[in-house]
Amino acid sequence: MTTATDEFETQRPLLLGLAYRVLGSMWDAEDVVQEAYLRWMRTDRTEVRDVRAYLATTVSRLALDQLRSARVAREAYTGPWLPEPVATDDLGPLDSAELRDTVSYATLHMMERLNPPERAVLVLRDAFDMPYEQIAQAIGISAATARQTHRRALKHLDSGRQRPRPTAEEHERLLTRFLEAAAGGDLATLTGLLSEDVTVWADGGGKARAALRPIIGRDKVVAFVAGLAGRYGLGTVRPVSVNGEPAFHLSSGGTDRILTGEIRDGQIHSLFTILNPDKLTRVRLTT
Repeated sequence: MTTATDEFETQRPLLLGLAYRVLGSMWDAEDVVQEAYLRWMRTDRTEVRDVRAYLATTVSRLALDQLRSARVAREAYTGPWLPEPVATDDLGPLDSAELRDTVSYATLHMMERLNPPERAVLVLRDAFDMPYEQIAQAIGISAATARQTHRRALKHLDSGRQRPRPTAEEHERLLTRFLEAAAGGDLATLTGLLSEDVTVWADGGGKARAALRPIIGRDKVVAFVAGLAGRYGLGTVRPVSVNGEPAFHLSSGGTDRILTGEIRDGQIHSLFTILNPDKLTRVRLTT
């Protein structure tokens, strides 16, 4: 006989992926899914027609409430707030372009521009292909409003999200060349690898030394990267896979960081450095 716990555990990977995409934090996502489990255990299952839809609705509502309160805390965060990177192997199946896109680090970062309903609708529609009628029920809006919210969310996101994504090999190759050029002080190569409007984001959360504002523009980024590499070096560099994409674990002077980036048109458009140790627990850092 299938128990309530069995039914929930069957859906847990999907629910965790949903909550993580909405919240950008696996820590918060796990709290939301656990709360959904507790509510599920108090639910009369005979009244539930579609377990997957019911649980997705519950998690969506809990994640929305969590996101609204989290956004207030993120406004007081020390320096830029970046999503929590997660080892690719821990994200469940990424067997469609939509699933991969909505969990990519650059997309999660761009989704910070959206308000909570826009973010939830985008995830439910793009990642999980949920009909607008079910989205409406999950979010507590009409189907017409859900459709309009989805269009608005897509419009708010950067147009680069719609461009062809590089292969994993190209992604890793460009980041590798970037690190090699930085370590060797090769300013010409660094300049050629970066787009003109490249931006560097660093998240230390007040717990690790990091730039408190984004570094914007090719010339400023080249000077910033060259200065850091020349003064501190890169330390130990190892490839890892986070959020379905290649990244690197850099370890130097007792500080660990994850470096990943967004590639557009064969150049690095954004670089993300996560140094806050609280956000590195979901990536298996080798030493």
